Amino acid sequence: MNKVKYKIPLEIVDLQGDGFHLLVEVVVFGQTFKAVLDTGASKSAFDMEIISSLAPENQIIHVPNHHAIGLGTTTMERYFVVCPELKIGDLVIKDYEVPVFDLSAIKFAYDKLDLPPVIGVIGGDILMDYKALIDYAALKLNLEVD
Repeated sequence: MNKVKYKIPLEIVDLQGDGFHLLVEVVVFGQTFKAVLDTGASKSAFDMEIISSLAPENQIIHVPNHHAIGLGTTTMERYFVVCPELKIGDLVIKDYEVPVFDLSAIKFAYDKLDLPPVIGVIGGDILMDYKALIDYAALKLNLEVD
């Protein structure tokens, strides 16, 4: 079986003395956004405010009696949305179920640094499933599909 390999451009953002973030372009609900590539995040996650403006309200599903793990708290109510298509470069992931949270703290930090807003993070679920390799020298995210 042939493997399909994707080389996706990355953008590096200097957090003004507080390290760096890698940004990747994603298309969600037909709209283009930047997302932070986050190897420390167990799962990808998108911002509730942005997703609420894109997805029909009945597509944002509340998971009662479950709280988010991570993001600095265990008291966040849990929600998710199914994106009919999530595009990362030429890779298309169909019916991708992604948690949605209030990511206003991240958006606020980016705004304070005069950086463009991000929709959220691409985390370990996608990075593991698609055998991610990050090439910092070439600023490429290499993904693979069996």
